[in-house]
Amino acid sequence: MNAADDVAYRLALAKGFLNEAEQDMGLGRWRSCVDNSQLAVENTGKTALSLFGVAPKSHDPAKQIAAILRQQTIPKEMASALERLLPDLVTLGEHEHVRTDYGDEETYTLPWDLFTQQSADTALKTAQRCVQTIQKLLALAEAWRKSRENDSNEETK
Repeated sequence: MNAADDVAYRLALAKGFLNEAEQDMGLGRWRSCVDNSQLAVENTGKTALSLFGVAPKSHDPAKQIAAILRQQTIPKEMASALERLLPDLVTLGEHEHVRTDYGDEETYTLPWDLFTQQSADTALKTAQRCVQTIQKLLALAEAWRKSRENDSNEETK
């Protein structure tokens, strides 16, 4: 696979998990809705990492995205989109991933007992926001890539 394939694959995963989360919400499956919302959010973070050539081998892409923001010079609009993703990546990050699968092992609370309609609704809205944000980021990145190509072509003339 190459970077473009990685980006497309991760985006398709994010959209697929978002679709399932929306279905779960309609069926009243709160744990499943949060679980699929978390996976949608995680994959939006991994889409962003793939865009910058980082192999996303973590359930916590927020740390790597924060490093990209510190270390790379990218257009302001792209940086803003990444910054908008960060809080949601933390909120629905690795900790929530574990809770949706295993519950709270310290209190022996099963995952189905942890999540409510309200927590599912909040998670779903977060996932929807992240998918919209990553799509905007990808459009910004494409425009930036084209402008750099045009600048490069102008320099060689």
